[in-house]
Amino acid sequence: MARISKQEIQAMGEQVYQAEKSRSTIAPFTDFHPNLTLAEAYQIQLAYVERKLADGAKVVGKKIGLTSRAIQQQLGIDQPDYGHLFDTMLVPEGMPLRNSELIQARIEVEVAFVLGRDLRGPGVDVTQALAATRFVLPAFEVIDSRIENWRIKLQDTVADNGSSARYVLGGRPTAVENLDLRLVGMILERNGTVVATGLGAASLGHPAHAVAWLANALAAADVPLKAGEVILSGALSAAVKIEPGDLFHATIGGLGCVSTRVV
Repeated sequence: MARISKQEIQAMGEQVYQAEKSRSTIAPFTDFHPNLTLAEAYQIQLAYVERKLADGAKVVGKKIGLTSRAIQQQLGIDQPDYGHLFDTMLVPEGMPLRNSELIQARIEVEVAFVLGRDLRGPGVDVTQALAATRFVLPAFEVIDSRIENWRIKLQDTVADNGSSARYVLGGRPTAVENLDLRLVGMILERNGTVVATGLGAASLGHPAHAVAWLANALAAADVPLKAGEVILSGALSAAVKIEPGDLFHATIGGLGCVSTRVV
């Protein structure tokens, strides 16, 4: 069976870009290309990234998704996925999160790693990932899907840049020495009511394991994680739908708090 052409890859990347820009949705790519491979999905993601770069956006990091074993089993996969973070995605803490700029957004609490030096696979382990970390922060990732009704398979979310949309960094920079990120507890409140709890171990058993996985996954393309990049290491609980008027406040033990208001 003939594989998807480079022109089709570029066209699908453009579809993702235009859907994001117009805040509209598209049908899952796997509806029309049921044999779409993971490698092809990442090529679509890169075509989208190139379109964003041409628009003036800058890549400032990566996000890791599908780090929960339960979600992996549900989707019948055995690995996470990743997407690119752009400078245009950052919502500074204290500034409003504008729902009108999004489509069908949900929010997750994650540990954000800020790298102090490059991290290049293969063979990266948790110890090396922690050694390359300058500090960690509590963070929100706002996920959003340009695929209609979140009707996604793994290849669809990969092509859609890992369903990424916005992120918020909070707390104070915290060194990872003497901090067991497997055991840090998380509480997420919406409008003063607890709506989710979790542990660091929810992300591949250890958030730094997720960072190591990413460094190793990128090694095939000879792409390192770079000093200064922000790496969102995966959700510590299920995602929560957002609505205008919501105030979200999350606390991660040992890392501090992060808040955002939806308008």
